[in-house]
Amino acid sequence: MSYRLNIIKAVLMLLIIFFGLQVKAQENNSKDQAEAEIYLQEAEDALSENDFAAAEAAYRKAIAKDPGNPTAKYNLGNLYYNKEKPAEAGERLNQAGEIADSKETKHKAFHNLGNSFMRQKKYKEAVKAYKEALRNNPSDEETRYNLALAKKMLEEEQQQQDEQDDGEGGDNQDQDQEENQEQQEDQENQGGDGENEQESKDQGEEEEKKDEGEQQEDENEDEGDQEQEQQEEGDQQEQPQAQPQPQQGQLSPEQIKSLLEAMNNEERKVQDKINAEKAKGAKVKTDKDW
Repeated sequence: MSYRLNIIKAVLMLLIIFFGLQVKAQENNSKDQAEAEIYLQEAEDALSENDFAAAEAAYRKAIAKDPGNPTAKYNLGNLYYNKEKPAEAGERLNQAGEIADSKETKHKAFHNLGNSFMRQKKYKEAVKAYKEALRNNPSDEETRYNLALAKKMLEEEQQQQDEQDDGEGGDNQDQDQEENQEQQEDQENQGGDGENEQESKDQGEEEEKKDEGEQQEDENEDEGDQEQEQQEEGDQQEQPQAQPQPQQGQLSPEQIKSLLEAMNNEERKVQDKINAEKAKGAKVKTDKDW
């Protein structure tokens, strides 16, 4: 019996502690939320005096005390947007839209988020933000107009990108055509050089032939000169020279000439006889060999 009582007492103590912690946490949360509300009021007062630095600091303190407070993040996002800090504004407005517990707050947060993307020329992200805003308030004509404008700007951006890509492709094509033309000109120049080389080669061969011809002509002339000299020498030998006076005991020139003529006649007769014998022994060759 006492054992059960002890268990019951222990359970009750745990429940008291648990609920006590919850109450204390709620009290702390309430205290943090209360302090956050104070910081929010301070930020509003700073804004009324155009003290943007103090307002930013107060909003940051409010967020630190109550991270789940969408109003603090939404107002800080609007502050950044008005100070032309669209990137920082987008970060805070997106946080506000995600933690907002009402459609109205969500609609305003995503609507202003779309505006911050438009200022950054991030039209695709702006379209997405405006659509999210319209899901929470389909009747807002301003959001609908901004969505149509963002779509138009996105379409123009894509069209410009396509034209730019086409232009780059055309430039590459023109560059390829120029390169092909340059290569063709180089080939033509090389062909021209080859023709020049061939002409030079042909001209060199013609000159060599010409030189060889001239050399041959010179050799022929030299041979002709030699033949002419030999002929002249022979002519000089054939020409009669001054007859020396006959010496005692020797034949006179007339006698020598008569003897030579007689010897030539005899030799001619012998040769004629030999030729006649050869002619008799020669066979007649027919047109066809059998």
